[in-house]
Amino acid sequence: MQAFAYARAAGVTEALAAARNADTAFLAGGTELLNWMRLGIAAPTRILDITRLAGFDAIETLPDGGLRFGALARLNDVALAPAVVERAPMLSQAILSAASPQIRNLATIGGNLLQKTRCGYFRAEEKLPCNKKWPGTGCAARDGLNDRHAIFGWSDTCVATQPSDPAVALAALDASVITARGAGGRRIPVTEFYRLPDADLAGDTVLEQGELITTIEIPGAAPRSTYIKVRERESYEFATASVAIALDLDAGRRIARARIALGSVALRPWRLVAAEEALAGLQPDSSAIAAAVETGFAEARPLAHNAYKITLGRNLVLRALRLASEMAP
Repeated sequence: MQAFAYARAAGVTEALAAARNADTAFLAGGTELLNWMRLGIAAPTRILDITRLAGFDAIETLPDGGLRFGALARLNDVALAPAVVERAPMLSQAILSAASPQIRNLATIGGNLLQKTRCGYFRAEEKLPCNKKWPGTGCAARDGLNDRHAIFGWSDTCVATQPSDPAVALAALDASVITARGAGGRRIPVTEFYRLPDADLAGDTVLEQGELITTIEIPGAAPRSTYIKVRERESYEFATASVAIALDLDAGRRIARARIALGSVALRPWRLVAAEEALAGLQPDSSAIAAAVETGFAEARPLAHNAYKITLGRNLVLRALRLASEMAP
């Protein structure tokens, strides 16, 4: 780990000015940043502490039933907030399945969205072929050990996945990331926040240099929602695969709208748009449900060792649909 300078931001203006320097990194919870620096994934020359920015840890309810979180709201505070448990239970479940209680007491909701892939080749302390870490060296996982890697949206340059649990729930909730920057802030849907692998793998998200996450907003309530995570062992393992589902049922208990996002299957939370459309109008216990869910996996492209993720993902969606349909509105 190289030496670095430390400073604390007094306000947003100072933070944005400092962020224009590519060698500056923000410190929020720091639970990921310190790992990046230890592994050589990041080597900032200046750390800017933003933990004291006023109001950035707020958790608020919105008039339409939605929710707003400051980017510095601690994960456990978000997960245990009564309004979150009532209006978006799957977000609470997703957060509580992430990391350990100790880390959740320190990590922030905004920082969690900025996690980097857990691909073993990317995280390796020795220099292995990895286009994201060492541009132009290739992707060792493409034809190597890839049982934990992507089945959607990958390219020959990178087959990694995004590990955030909250991001999957937020994608299914149609949440947006609100930012501040010198040229004016933006509202970015979580479904468009992450970059899929292409020729340029330098960035994980669409954030620009000098852009800071300020808040995260969820439009409307989703009381019929659930999150299921499968991992090799309980405690704080990262997901092998996960699913977040929000259901709206009509008066006849038919599915009026379904929102489904899968986790650990791509470099972004993956919405099953085709399945969402096919499920509309069906009863949750209809014999046609399985076929409707299957349409969401038509574009899946398994690698040599991870075809099991298609079966696992399909079964997770079916289980989550049943659980969400049985929840009280």
